[in-house]
Amino acid sequence: MRTRASKKFAHLERDKMLKEFKDFIAKGNVLDMAVGIIIGAAFTAIVASLVADLINPIIGLAMGGVDFSNKFAILSGGDATYASLAEARDAGASVFAYGSFIMAIINFLIIAFVVFMLVRSVNKIKDAAKKEEAAAPAAPAGPSELDILKEIRDSLAKK
Repeated sequence: MRTRASKKFAHLERDKMLKEFKDFIAKGNVLDMAVGIIIGAAFTAIVASLVADLINPIIGLAMGGVDFSNKFAILSGGDATYASLAEARDAGASVFAYGSFIMAIINFLIIAFVVFMLVRSVNKIKDAAKKEEAAAPAAPAGPSELDILKEIRDSLAKK
């Protein structure tokens, strides 16, 4: 049976946790991260289409008509042959889909390269902004607080 003090303590702990959660969500980094994840998901769809619709046909043409996404080996044994990976999976066969893995590697390399180029461009822009900031002449500094106090002291001493 919970005592009144333990109920109050549990209530305070819950309130503290909710406040921490609200502070966490309200931070700009979390919102930036959420936007990044959403854009990343959309970007992944674009890259998947780029690979499947543009790059795969070119690679297949260069390799003599090979379609990597449909390359697989049957692991379940038997003499069954399947026209496609989807047909083999639908039949319940145990397949080693090495073509899908190759395509995943190609997707990763393209995404990694594009992200690298993006980060590289952003870093160049940041460096250029820092150089401009450093090259800008500093605003003339006014008298310090100590200088003003000394002037006041000296003017009071003259009276």
